[in-house]
Amino acid sequence: MLDTMTFTKVLGAVCGSLLVFLLGSWAAESLYAIHAGGHGDHAEQAYVIETGAAEDTEVAAEEGPSFEELYAAADAAAGEKVFGKCKACHKLDGSNGTGPYLNGVVDRAKASIAGFGYSDTLLAMAADTWTPANLYAFLQNPKGYAPGTKMSFAGLPKAEDRANVIAYLASVN
Repeated sequence: MLDTMTFTKVLGAVCGSLLVFLLGSWAAESLYAIHAGGHGDHAEQAYVIETGAAEDTEVAAEEGPSFEELYAAADAAAGEKVFGKCKACHKLDGSNGTGPYLNGVVDRAKASIAGFGYSDTLLAMAADTWTPANLYAFLQNPKGYAPGTKMSFAGLPKAEDRANVIAYLASVN
């Protein structure tokens, strides 16, 4: 028996369900929306990988030994352990992940991996190479070294860790 009262109740239930869905959608959008510039080439990363230290890296660099001293004493085995932080985005097997592959990166031209979408800043540096000193500066503060880089990693705060990672990467060339 389908009378007008039953039809009205069904129509009201459908409209009410749609209203609840619409309000829930608006609430979820306001809670979880990323307002970082939209999609496509201009999208910003939604997260930053923390390294566990929030010390001032400039002060640490002034107090410690020079890069040449650190690199001469660097331990590739210790660098392999520190590289564990990089494995989430970078590979050493010649294939790209979220970031470009890093085997052979030491003394390789910047932004030289074919098919990888580098930021405009790194593309502008393509004539330069990733010397150990350049890698050291980049790993200290990626966004400071190459403003606009797509790499969301905050950097390695310990100078010894940076030198060890570079020694490890040089050993897997």
